[in-house]
Amino acid sequence: MTSRFSIAVDAMSGDFGPRSTIPATIAFAESHSDTDISLFLSDGTVVPKELPANISIVYSPSVVTMDDSPANVLRNKQDSTMAQAIEACSQGAADAVISAGNTGALVALGRHHLGTFDNIRRPAICKAIPTLAGHSYMLDLGANAIADAQMLHNFALMGSAMAAELDHNPSPSVAILNIGVEHSKGNRVIHEVDALLKQDGRLNYVGYIEGDAIYSGSVDVIVADGFVGNVALKVSEGVARLALGQLKSSFRQNLYGRLLGRFAQPLLRKWHKQFDPARYNGACLLGLNRPLIKSHGSTDERGFLSALVMAKELAGTGLTQRLQAQAIARKLGEGQ
Repeated sequence: MTSRFSIAVDAMSGDFGPRSTIPATIAFAESHSDTDISLFLSDGTVVPKELPANISIVYSPSVVTMDDSPANVLRNKQDSTMAQAIEACSQGAADAVISAGNTGALVALGRHHLGTFDNIRRPAICKAIPTLAGHSYMLDLGANAIADAQMLHNFALMGSAMAAELDHNPSPSVAILNIGVEHSKGNRVIHEVDALLKQDGRLNYVGYIEGDAIYSGSVDVIVADGFVGNVALKVSEGVARLALGQLKSSFRQNLYGRLLGRFAQPLLRKWHKQFDPARYNGACLLGLNRPLIKSHGSTDERGFLSALVMAKELAGTGLTQRLQAQAIARKLGEGQ
């Protein structure tokens, strides 16, 4: 008998809200008949008259905005689409939950409703990033602007476990993002976590990695605090847009450029497909007791669809349950 999955969707989240989340969910539902989707919408939101049979609508009185503080959301917005979707997952009504909303509020509600693994103080945002060798995993991408050495140690363990499970890699390499690869480089926290990882025989720790090597594919897991990780990711996205824009502009400048652009189209399409941000949209909050997926706030319909596929994949593989078991076996947060 085919297993059924269920996903709770905060459909009011992101820069485009229902304009991208609803079409993406409909497209996903039509191609994944084994998955039930609960769309959490604010009261009065208009939806198409005919929806796939595996989509249900849940209306909520309020919405979490990008300006809402985590404290305000916890106190006053438990009736929001974000909170209600996460609570549905915590109650077992959904196998995974997805939102493109306010990161701080999402982390706070995730900790409140879903809880964290034993000995894990804070979850970390982890996602696959495209590299010259295929992909790597990077965390934290924004859940924790400040992280001490013990937190970074736990991030390394969780990222390593995720790479091992999803890529069937028995010994994924792990590196700390730093301003240089020399032993003397970095601040106090970097030196402290470097010492912890060197002593941890459970990890294939290879030392430091610089920002210009993030997309080289030289390591499987890249660890940073949420401030550095988020800035590195956003800068990369901006540089990619700049390069693509400059390339398009060059191809439009004159007849020679237009001819060259026509011949280069197959290569450009291949490059865009390989490094398309929409393809890699969707990050997992590692350390929570249920799968919680953070979609990029500015993503479009294609990107949100990718995040939905990721949510189903995580629910289907039972990654969270295996990470929980590994957390207990490895005693995350307690060293060796």
